[in-house]
Amino acid sequence: MIATPPAQQLVDGKLSGASTGASYPILNPATGEEIGHAPDSSADDVDAAIAAARRAFDETDWSTDVALRVRCLRQLHQALLDHADDFRALTTAEVGMPGFMMGAAGFDVPVEGLKWVTDLLERYEWETDLGVARPMGIPSRRTVRREPVGVVAAITPWNVPTQINLAKIGPALAAGCTVVLKPAPDTPWVAAELGRLAAEHTDLPAGVLNVVTPRSNEVAAQLTSDPRVDMVSFTGSTNTGRAIMAAAAPTLKKVFLELGGKSAAIALDDADVAAVAGATAFAACIHAGQGCAITTRLVVPREKYDEAVDVAAATMESIGAKDPADPGAICGPVISQAQRDRVAGYLRLAEEEGGRIVTGGKVIDQPGFWVEPTVIAGLDNSSCLAQEEIFGPVLVVIPHDGDDDAVRIANDSAYGLSGSVDSGDLERARAVARRIRTGTLAVNGGVWFSPDAPFGGYKQSGLGREMGVAGFEEYLEMKTVAEPAGG
Repeated sequence: MIATPPAQQLVDGKLSGASTGASYPILNPATGEEIGHAPDSSADDVDAAIAAARRAFDETDWSTDVALRVRCLRQLHQALLDHADDFRALTTAEVGMPGFMMGAAGFDVPVEGLKWVTDLLERYEWETDLGVARPMGIPSRRTVRREPVGVVAAITPWNVPTQINLAKIGPALAAGCTVVLKPAPDTPWVAAELGRLAAEHTDLPAGVLNVVTPRSNEVAAQLTSDPRVDMVSFTGSTNTGRAIMAAAAPTLKKVFLELGGKSAAIALDDADVAAVAGATAFAACIHAGQGCAITTRLVVPREKYDEAVDVAAATMESIGAKDPADPGAICGPVISQAQRDRVAGYLRLAEEEGGRIVTGGKVIDQPGFWVEPTVIAGLDNSSCLAQEEIFGPVLVVIPHDGDDDAVRIANDSAYGLSGSVDSGDLERARAVARRIRTGTLAVNGGVWFSPDAPFGGYKQSGLGREMGVAGFEEYLEMKTVAEPAGG
């Protein structure tokens, strides 16, 4: 049994079901069993949420009262800590996320990130004095002010929902914006629980934070086109990101997009290739490979290719796929039958393209949505398996012929989200890293994932940055004000 109360939407400060009474089932991806229901928010519900957010921004002092924002965000942070055990259990049940991830992206890091952005809010300088100048001969004192964007539609995916929900609503609320949060219909409950904690344990004014859980993409699309919404902050697939940009274009909304990835882990010829192969195979198994920044291309020296393939395969075989409630689980289920079928389609395509499945390669025949951790050899970087984001526990091993070739392979992608470089020579690794066009990069095992570090990508991996000061400032506008000098 899950101790968390049933999922409800939050609109204008009130927790409720959908106005139509409609709901849809929430499934545990490890078992396929129904564990609850979510309100199937209607077009009227979404409209009401937008209206409430607009009203709260325009008619309350939320956008100007920093002390109120600090107090409310600290209350929400404390509520998350107070309900941490139930929140973690809900995440494992609804998302299929292994418990070890709760100490990282599953729970602890996003909650720490909420505290970090609140601390930033307390010390942030909202005005910058540019001093006095004489533009066109007129002595003027210039000031740059930073002000909240306005109403933000935060649209989030199912893979690490609490991380992404908080990485959006935390900075947006801190900046003085009001928010309508729309989670993926595969994982509505953790978002609804975030809304409940905000409603019941904070002094957030009505309408500042709204949570709607429509199942229909058409209903959700209102958030991207409604003129009352000033900004859309979206994390998800690149194709959906394109559609959101198009929908936002007529009203020229500000758009933040964190999209797909096909990141390369590069071992140079002086690296410990076996260690890199083992670590990369481990990473590709985490949460069944359902992470946009996971390194899913292992790029190794040609002369050490067979060794890398063997180590990667042995690593994946040792990990296997386990119940996410098992304390030893690394690779749990994929989120849904649709995602399992998508991954299975790529595994068939691997063989059609001439690849060799070294280990795994099959759907696991048991309740829930399971895929074997899989290593694929024998494909080059032009293959679909090397170019397209699979979002499953699938690693493609690709040979390179030196540093220049490794850089070429890493950059030969529509994406540019993350990656890694390993070498026995740190300066050599740094030199290669500087040539790789990605938004985050690990060198010789360094870890970039932290609330104070900006995250985002180049190319078709998105626009803008999340987390860090840069992530906070995504939710701000800049206003330059000039006054007579000496006035």
